[in-house]
Amino acid sequence: MMEEISEKENNRPAKRKKLERIAVFTSGGDAPGMNAAIRAVTRAAIANKLKVTGIRHGYQGMIEGDFVPLNARDVSGILHQGGTILKTARSKEFLTEEGRAKAYENLKKACIDAVVVIGGDGSFTGAIVFTQEYDIPFVGIPGTIDNDLFGTDYTIGYDTALNTVVEAVDKIKDTASSHERIFFIEVMGREAGQLALSSGIAVGAEAILIPESSQQYLEMEKFLNKGYKVKDRSGIIIVAEGGETGRSIKIAEKVAKEHPNLDVRVSILGHMQRGGTPTAKDRIAATKMGVAAIEALLDDQQSIMIGLIKNDQIVHVPFSKAVKLEHNIDKDLLHILRIINI
Repeated sequence: MMEEISEKENNRPAKRKKLERIAVFTSGGDAPGMNAAIRAVTRAAIANKLKVTGIRHGYQGMIEGDFVPLNARDVSGILHQGGTILKTARSKEFLTEEGRAKAYENLKKACIDAVVVIGGDGSFTGAIVFTQEYDIPFVGIPGTIDNDLFGTDYTIGYDTALNTVVEAVDKIKDTASSHERIFFIEVMGREAGQLALSSGIAVGAEAILIPESSQQYLEMEKFLNKGYKVKDRSGIIIVAEGGETGRSIKIAEKVAKEHPNLDVRVSILGHMQRGGTPTAKDRIAATKMGVAAIEALLDDQQSIMIGLIKNDQIVHVPFSKAVKLEHNIDKDLLHILRIINI
C-alpha cells in the first residue's frame, strides 16, 4: 500500500548537524521483544549523551504529535513484557503528502534529529518515502513474527511466536489423537511460510502448506491417501495464512469433500501468536539491534535496517533492499521435511 505514495526530491542537507535528540517508535503489527528494543535504543542513546523521545501509536502518533520523553527509568522493567509500551497502529493519513508534512513539522518542533523505527516492511517503506521528502534520517529495527525481511536471518518476535505455536499445537495433538481427527492449524505468515515451516517441523506435522512451495500440497495428498491409513488415524497439517486469514478453512473443506471418511477440524491460532513474554533469544536480539541502531545513527548511517546474520553478526541493509527483495524460505528445512515425513 505504501508503494502508492508519491516521491519528492531529496531535500537532505550536504552536511548533517550533530545529533542531540532521537525519537523511537513501533509500527505495524506488534511482536514480542519490541519493548526490549525500545529499552536498548533508549539506554544506548542516553549512554551517548543523546536525549530520547518516544512516539506513541506509530506514524499516526507522529502526525498527531503524540510524543513522550523517555529516560532510563521509563524503560526499566519492560524487558520481559510483550507488546509495546509505545503502542502501535497503522496510519492511512501517513499515505498522504499532507499527513507526512504534519509529521515532519511535529518532529522539527520537538527538535528531533533522527528516528529509530521498529517494525516490518510497511513501516520501512513509509520511512523510505519520508526520508526522500524530508531531512530526518531513519534507521530501522526488524520487528515482525513473520521473519520475512530480506537481508536479516532474524526478526524480533519470531522465536517467541514459534514457541507459542509449538505449545498450542502440542495441546491440539492430544485432541487429534483422542478423536482420531485431522487438524488443519493455521498460523500467521502473510506471503511468508517460515513460521509455518519451522513450527511444523518442531511439532512433527504430517504436512506443511506454505506459499513458497506447491510441492507441499502433493505431500499432503500423499499423507491423506496413504499415510493416514497406516498411522494412528490422526494428523496435524500446518497452514500458513498466505495473506488470507481463514485460508485453512477453504483447504479443509476441500479435503473433507474429497475424503468423506476423514474427520476434519480447523484451528486458527490468530493473534495469540503475537503476544506473550519474549524468549531469551528475542530479548538478546532486540537488545543487540537497539544498541546497533544508535551506533549506526552516530556513524551518520540512514535509511538502513539493522539485521542479524550468521553467528549473530550485525549488518546494515538498505531499506530499499529489505522491503523490495524476496526473503527466501529456508531450503535446508524443506529438504529435511521431505526426509522425515516418510
